[in-house]
Amino acid sequence: MAEEKHSFKVPEEEEGRRLDHFCVKFTDKISRTYIQELIRSGNVLVNSRKRKPHYRVRAAELVEVTIPEPRQFELLAESLPLDIVYEDQDLLVVNKPAGMVVHPACGHRSGTLVNALLAHTEEFLAFGVKGRPGIVHRLDKDTSGLLVVAKNEKSMLDLGEQIQSRKAVRKYLALVCGHLPDDCGTIEFPIGRSPKDGKTMAVTYAKSREASTTYEVKRIFSLCDFVEVSLKTGRTHQIRVHLSFIGHPVLGDPTYGGRQKWVKSLPGEERKEANRLLKQIDRQALHAYYLSFTHPTMKETLEFRADLPEDMKRALQFLEAAPL
Repeated sequence: MAEEKHSFKVPEEEEGRRLDHFCVKFTDKISRTYIQELIRSGNVLVNSRKRKPHYRVRAAELVEVTIPEPRQFELLAESLPLDIVYEDQDLLVVNKPAGMVVHPACGHRSGTLVNALLAHTEEFLAFGVKGRPGIVHRLDKDTSGLLVVAKNEKSMLDLGEQIQSRKAVRKYLALVCGHLPDDCGTIEFPIGRSPKDGKTMAVTYAKSREASTTYEVKRIFSLCDFVEVSLKTGRTHQIRVHLSFIGHPVLGDPTYGGRQKWVKSLPGEERKEANRLLKQIDRQALHAYYLSFTHPTMKETLEFRADLPEDMKRALQFLEAAPL
C-alpha cells in the first residue's frame, strides 16, 4: 500500500473534539493508538502546524493526515509455547505466562508474545502499530494472565474502543503485603512518571492522569491478603503503584516495594517467614484471571477465566500452612 494523504476541514459540530479522536472518526480505518503515533511523528498537521493528540480542534481548521507506506516489520517468528484459550477468524485470547514481554522493544527483540504469535499466524502482521501488531492491551512482563489479540483491523478498532471505554472487563487476583484497611475499597490517586525515576510510575500531581482502582479482599493470611482487583482506568503499572502507595504493595514486586523493602519493615520472626514466602514466587503475585468483551463480529459477550499459575498457587499453599 502506497502512502496515503487525507485532509479534512473541521465541521462546526466537531469543534472541541480531541485531535486523535477526530482523526479516528474521519479516517475510519486506523486505531487511535496508531493515530497518536502519527500525530507525534508529525504526520498529522492542523493548519500546517504540529499539535499534540489531546489538542482540541476548532471549526474550519484544516487537518491533514499522512499515512506512510507501511514499513516491513522486522519481527522474528519464534515457535514458543502459547496457551491459547480461544481463537476464531477475528481474534484470539491467550493466557500469557509471567516472564514474557508482550511486544518487542529496546532490550527485548525476541522471545515476546508477538514473536510467538507471528509463528502461530501471520494474519495480524499487516496492521496496527509497528512492532506490536494486533496487540489491543498489554500486561507487564511479570504479570500473568489473559490478553485478547486482534487478527484484523476491524477487530482491532472495535476491541480497542472497548478497552478505552472500559466496556471490556478485566479482573486480577493478587497477593498484597500486609492487610488492607477494609474488606473492599477504591483507591483514587493520579498516576504519572515518577519525578525521581522516569522509568517507573508514581502517584504524583504533576503531569499525571486520574486513576481509580477497586479491590475486594478474598482471604486473609498472617502476612498477606489475597484480593480481587479491578481497574476503572488503565494507567501503566496502575495496580502496583496504587497498592504500593497505600502501603500494601503486591507481594514479590521488586520495583514498587513488595520484596526486600517490605521484608525489612517486618519484625524478626515475621521477616524470616516473609523470606520463606518469597522463595515460592520470584515476581509480583499479580494475575489477570478474568476477561470479558463483546465479540466485534458476532456481537455476543465472551467471558474467559484463567486459573492461577503454579507459582501463585505455591505461595497460597505456603500461606495456608502458616499459622494465623
